[in-house]
Amino acid sequence: MISNCTRLLFMGCLLIFIHQDSLGQGKKRDHDKNFHSKETVEKYRYKSVHQVKKINLPGIENRKAKNIILMIGDGMGTSQIHAGMIANKGELYLGQFPYAGFITTHSANELITDSAAGATAFATGEKTDNGMLGVNPDNEPLQTIMEIAEYKGLGTGLVVTSTVTHATPAAFAAHQFSRHYYEQIASDLIRNDIDVFIGGGRSHFTDRLDRLNLLEILKERNYTVVDTVIDLEAAHGDKIAGLLYYDNPPSILDGRGDMLLKATKKSIETLGRNDNGFMMMIESSQIDWGNHQNNILYQTEEMLDFDIIIGHVLEFAAMDGETLVIVTSDHETGGLAISGGNLKKGIVHGDYTTNGHTGVMVPVFAYGPSADLFTGIFDNTEIYDKMIEAFDWNGSKP
Repeated sequence: MISNCTRLLFMGCLLIFIHQDSLGQGKKRDHDKNFHSKETVEKYRYKSVHQVKKINLPGIENRKAKNIILMIGDGMGTSQIHAGMIANKGELYLGQFPYAGFITTHSANELITDSAAGATAFATGEKTDNGMLGVNPDNEPLQTIMEIAEYKGLGTGLVVTSTVTHATPAAFAAHQFSRHYYEQIASDLIRNDIDVFIGGGRSHFTDRLDRLNLLEILKERNYTVVDTVIDLEAAHGDKIAGLLYYDNPPSILDGRGDMLLKATKKSIETLGRNDNGFMMMIESSQIDWGNHQNNILYQTEEMLDFDIIIGHVLEFAAMDGETLVIVTSDHETGGLAISGGNLKKGIVHGDYTTNGHTGVMVPVFAYGPSADLFTGIFDNTEIYDKMIEAFDWNGSKP
């Protein structure tokens, strides 16, 4: 029989494991509850595949952008991309981008950034401390590119596979000292008038300490509020709050399906009706979570799902002729190395060096007006600067 002492020791170890930080430094990860329940997987065996068709990409880099779609693969480094490429038997839509470079990712106070500081760099062009959103290290608000877009009459949108209040989307719409102030972030989403936001996190709008029901406020402000993918597809109007899950969306492995594709299509359809253009951020959030788990199966399924979305957006941009598409990452997660596999069979072997983030450079890809700006090696804050230049907003920001 197992003694009470042994039981207590086991429970103590389990609690320590559950409270490991996303940087591997002993703090609680806010998405632990949604981690895939199966054991860590070190080998990806051919499971999903999508056909990558050749997209005709006209050379339009000499124009200025009417629309920008920034696509973030959270935790996506070169190894994560290559794992997806091997699993898809050698081809990804990412491979069709004509311009590519690398960005450095350090935050204001750490060599290794978290998603809050990384996304704040994209959204504002400024460094901040890890954990802070849309503010500088002194907790002073920083103007975001979404706020500038809204001021100039453009449509604004956020589409994610996390909660809409998670660090990356929050950095584009909120100004908070801590990424964990979820209820305040939900209020900021409404206050900053983001036209379309789709993901999980309905609880942060309904089950709040202040007892406010933000869904009712959204409806009063002419948002179409939906809580299922079916209702999202049927939604009309110029403002949509797609709070499709009470907490985090499930992973691809756990049945999320093509939610991100449908959400992306609906967002482009809705924001595309704005004659002034739009600014949109799409995040594949759970690439990061799979790598935190050191689970090559989890991460690669998320990577392949992201590439399908990339293909759809790239095809839209090629037809539209006025849309700049940028694909990048806030940081690499896991220190993933491709240690073996089989390209013909779609098998990937992966080894990890950490269950946290790393400080390596991450890639950036671009197509569309001003895409040639996104080459070479530059800092993550310059993503913002280059988007401002692509929009031709230099000297005309509010």
